[in-house]
Amino acid sequence: MTEESTTDPSGTPAAAPPGLSRRRLIAGGAAAAAAGAAVGAGVTAGMMGRPAQPATASAGTDTVDLTRSVAFYDQTHQAGIRTPPQRHCVYMTFNLTPGATRQDLQVLLARWSAAIAQLTQGKAIGTIEPERPDAVGTDTGEAHGLAPASLTVTVGLGPGVFDDRFGLAHKRPALLAALPRIPGDVLRPELTGGDLSLQACADDPQVAYHAIRNLARMVTTTAHTHWVVLGFGRASAGPGQETPRNLMGFKDGTRNVVRDADYDEFVWLTDADWMTGGTYQIARKIAMTIETWDFDRVSDQQQIFGRTKDEGAPLTGEREFDTPDFTRQAEGAYVIDQTSHIALAAPENNRGVKILRRSYNYTDGLNAQGLLDAGLLFLSYQNTPQHFVDLQNKLGRFDLLNEYIRHIGSAIFAVPPGPATGSYVGKALFD
Repeated sequence: MTEESTTDPSGTPAAAPPGLSRRRLIAGGAAAAAAGAAVGAGVTAGMMGRPAQPATASAGTDTVDLTRSVAFYDQTHQAGIRTPPQRHCVYMTFNLTPGATRQDLQVLLARWSAAIAQLTQGKAIGTIEPERPDAVGTDTGEAHGLAPASLTVTVGLGPGVFDDRFGLAHKRPALLAALPRIPGDVLRPELTGGDLSLQACADDPQVAYHAIRNLARMVTTTAHTHWVVLGFGRASAGPGQETPRNLMGFKDGTRNVVRDADYDEFVWLTDADWMTGGTYQIARKIAMTIETWDFDRVSDQQQIFGRTKDEGAPLTGEREFDTPDFTRQAEGAYVIDQTSHIALAAPENNRGVKILRRSYNYTDGLNAQGLLDAGLLFLSYQNTPQHFVDLQNKLGRFDLLNEYIRHIGSAIFAVPPGPATGSYVGKALFD
């Protein structure tokens, strides 16, 4: 849970891979790709008479355009990384089944890509109401009539994709390895790891949910779902967005860097063979003991974060974006505690290292003790996973915030570059 870190969506047509004809590959994604054409041609019953959805939605000073769509194909980087964070996220990981083959994985990635391209344009991925009354709908239909709401779906590949099962070990990204144990981890096996990840973000929660639900239906016998988090109330800001708050009531991600130079230095991979233009995704599920937190004095809370709760200013400043002065002292003590969250995570205290955070709040109802089960879905992107590990090792040992948080879920994924039209995410793996 790092506050001081780094927030575009951006080939040639794919040739048929060895052992898999283009006809077989595209047929594998027919339910997704052909459905888009069917929508355009009016084959899906009722699609032309969609009820109108309000074009904008607002909360405070933050207004979003629900009609906006984000391109999936022909972008240098997958969407959903530099894309200004949307309001809602559904994050799901999958494990490949023991019987899955290299060809199964290839077909799944192709089908997912075709479907994502449709979904991000606000289209169904197949018929909602089949002509035969005893047939099952290809698209589940709950986003019918809803605008795209800036939907993005980002695909990640876990370390297990590159083991001996699929003959892809020679394509393993150089820095992709399971994260080491980090101080303070209390990870649960059912919330840890995964072979594939999908991050769906949208400004309408039902649009994001619909995307993940329908993509999960497509895995059939190739994979099975592992863990999922429904995120809301983004906890990171992009250009022009007001800094959001986490469930502890503090502004979160004030210093999340948005400059091109920082993306080039800390996020995107260069000269990385088939992963050039890609990055690494780290996901952490962080539970908060928020009811205990709520009884703590605000002065203590501010010392823990190193910021004021209302304005979000560093304790050495008056405004949110004032630069913290970590050397200032008063009455023989540092004004910003050296073990406060911002002091430990600040780039100037970590050799200038930055990561791109793209986090969301979550809630899972009540826990076994009848207390609120809630926290942060921490998502970060970086071209060097060790940067995250170094930061989190430091936070895990010294952060005053540790009294109120528990890291219960964790995973790492390689995120390939964006696909060209006619291709799919990760195609270069199979060339």
